Amino acid sequence: MELRTFTYLDVLQPQLAGFLQTVASGFQPLEGQASLFVEIAPGIAINNLTDVALKRTRCMPSMQIVERAYGLVELHHFDQGEVRQAGAAILERLGVKLEDRLKPRIMSSEVITGIEGYQSMLINRMRHGDMLLEGQTLYVLEVHPAAYAAIAANEAEKASPIRLLEVITFGAFGRLWLGGWEAEIAEAVKAIQATLGAIDGRANTK
Repeated sequence: MELRTFTYLDVLQPQLAGFLQTVASGFQPLEGQASLFVEIAPGIAINNLTDVALKRTRCMPSMQIVERAYGLVELHHFDQGEVRQAGAAILERLGVKLEDRLKPRIMSSEVITGIEGYQSMLINRMRHGDMLLEGQTLYVLEVHPAAYAAIAANEAEKASPIRLLEVITFGAFGRLWLGGWEAEIAEAVKAIQATLGAIDGRANTK
């Protein structure tokens, strides 16, 4: 099994928690809880990791996504120690260290200012989060591996009063859409770049 993403979210922010409550099919997380996202390959093996984490801790899963290539699990609890213990159990089962995860790599990062009404309409039709208003700024991030989109969204929300439009944390690439006024998006982008740049791991040459 290959460890692709392994990332803690110390305090789930309100919009990201609400977003996960909208799209996840398991036990929904609450604002203020700690969260862990783990992504591996091949996908089917995620069942084994969910099993060990739930048997050894009181954490609850909001998502277990099993694709042919990649698998993802999210675990959360108000006690950060429980979440970190779940992470330790997963690493032990995998037989790897934290440093064996892939470093995140930003594949694309785009800021579009002064969004036209027709484009905001298209984006609002596909989002599960907040709405993008005409005239606001749109930010789109594509990151590899996919689950790092979660910590990007959480840290952006900590740093700036942006609107979380959509976040995809599984698949070949992770994607994040944020809306807000230009200065708000600029602060969020700085936070995302700093956060992803500080995560250690194996070289990611994809």
